[in-house]
Amino acid sequence: MFIRCLTILFFVAFQNPATFAQKSESQSDTTLLKDLKQYPRRNSLPVRRPVIFPETVRLPEPEALELSINYWRSWTSFGANVNQASFSDNWGGGGVNSLALGGQFTYKTDYTKGDKNFVSEVLLQYGKLKNKDQLSRKPADRIFWDNKVALKLSKSWYFFASLNFESQFDRGFSFAKNAQGNETRTLLSRFMAPGYLTESIGFEYKPVKYFFLRIGTGTARQTFMVDTTLYKTNPKNFGVKPGENFRNELAFQIVGAIDKEIAENLNLKGRYTMFANYETLKSIDNRLDVTLTARVNRLINVSLAGIVLYDDDTADKIQASQALSLGLVYKFPR
Repeated sequence: MFIRCLTILFFVAFQNPATFAQKSESQSDTTLLKDLKQYPRRNSLPVRRPVIFPETVRLPEPEALELSINYWRSWTSFGANVNQASFSDNWGGGGVNSLALGGQFTYKTDYTKGDKNFVSEVLLQYGKLKNKDQLSRKPADRIFWDNKVALKLSKSWYFFASLNFESQFDRGFSFAKNAQGNETRTLLSRFMAPGYLTESIGFEYKPVKYFFLRIGTGTARQTFMVDTTLYKTNPKNFGVKPGENFRNELAFQIVGAIDKEIAENLNLKGRYTMFANYETLKSIDNRLDVTLTARVNRLINVSLAGIVLYDDDTADKIQASQALSLGLVYKFPR
């Protein structure tokens, strides 16, 4: 029996040695693969949480920056124009020697911070015209100063209070000829005769930057006459009783203004004022000022200005004036 078993083992080993070797190698490889697939167990390596000790670090204080916001904006302009013409004694086309000088100064400042707004505007105009064999005349003479403070109520509406002053620099005359054909003049007005001071409160509508409309429900105007003898040559005396130098009126006022660049180098500026005295609502004062200015270059411009005025304290009919001028204008900031 022993000999028989030994014979079988010998036969297996020698009859198919490759098969036996392959089986051995296969079993060995399987064992190695099983060993490679052994992943490390979870939390097999101990991990210690770091201990943090926060400390306060004081940094040096930065240098203070001296910064400020300027809520003011200002515009200033100077203008001057000269017109001159001369003719020889035998000039067949006719004509008269003349010389005209004129000047203008404007200043506007605007302060806007949050819902608060302040605007001040000054306009000064004066000119002289001298024709041969005629007395001198004034083509322009005006002092205008307007101030307004406003509190914003909504997107386009403000509550405002304004103070306005208006007068002239020089004496004003009317001209006529006497029986001998010589020119004569009659005094009509002078500085602070008249002079107007107007206070108004109400609501302002300002949908865009270049347009506003003020509705002054509570308005008072004082008319000053420093020359109490002016009524002798000007019977209306601008509504002031003869011999007196002061008149006070309570009224309803509307003021509208536009200042817009309507085209390249072309500006339109207009201002309309209505003044209705509560005592005599049938007599309403109206004034419209319109100026169209075309800039030729940085220093030269051409302007066309017109004024339409109705004030029965001055004249019974509508008054009008028009001026076309070419002059030098300097503005800053540019």
